[in-house]
Amino acid sequence: MKAAAFDYVRPASVAEACALLAGDGDAKIMAGGQSLGPMLNLRLAQPALLVDVTRIADLGRVEESADAITLGAVVTHAAIEDRRVADPTHGFLARVARGIAYRAVRSRGTIGGSLAHADPAADWVSTLTALGAEVLLTGAGGAQRRVPVEEFIRGAMSTALEPGEILDGVRIPRFSPAARFGFEKICRKTGEFAEAMGVAVLDPERGVCRVVAGAGGGRPVVIEASRGAGARLLERFADPGATRDMLIEAGLTGDEFKMRLHVAAVRRAVEEIRR
Repeated sequence: MKAAAFDYVRPASVAEACALLAGDGDAKIMAGGQSLGPMLNLRLAQPALLVDVTRIADLGRVEESADAITLGAVVTHAAIEDRRVADPTHGFLARVARGIAYRAVRSRGTIGGSLAHADPAADWVSTLTALGAEVLLTGAGGAQRRVPVEEFIRGAMSTALEPGEILDGVRIPRFSPAARFGFEKICRKTGEFAEAMGVAVLDPERGVCRVVAGAGGGRPVVIEASRGAGARLLERFADPGATRDMLIEAGLTGDEFKMRLHVAAVRRAVEEIRR
């Protein structure tokens, strides 16, 4: 199929993009277009206006501070994979990026676009939730706010973006050299969307221990230890039954087959940081 007719504009600034969105309730942002493009062709999305933000310089920025690194929304998966941008996780972001779809997709797809699309099976949705990242949002008139990814993702294809608002960056905290990360994605074949995903993060120096189950059809499920209790929490994942109980208690749902996949993905991610 072919996309329905739409108007196309390429703004030069975030402020201009926000103004365009505020002025047309049917407008859609396009960054890499790797998710929106197929939706347009299948007419699952039929915007009256397409706002292409790929040439906005501010959205390609990389900002470093003592405690975090901010990546602009149109930084591509490939740029992260190739370590052409700063990585506060000492290589974990690059590893995750390397497993997203195929190289052609990674060369166009963007970190901000992935989060704004909010597909439950998308790698960045679960990974950035586990890392405690925040999205930076800018609205009409320059109003700005910062929202944890865990709260930004409200469900499948549903986010906290307000009308006229654009996701302009992702703020990722710096992790200590002692930090360890685990990641497991279960797919039918390489490059496909995940059927289950597990992400585990342990940074004893920062008091962070977080385990996330993703690709469950809704927002990621988060299990977090209180400061100093990380080791005890991770030990519980050695038992498949206990893992299942924790995931259900945290809000994960699914049939028996799906639950087995989620338990396996999470346990493998945890085992990686316990080795």
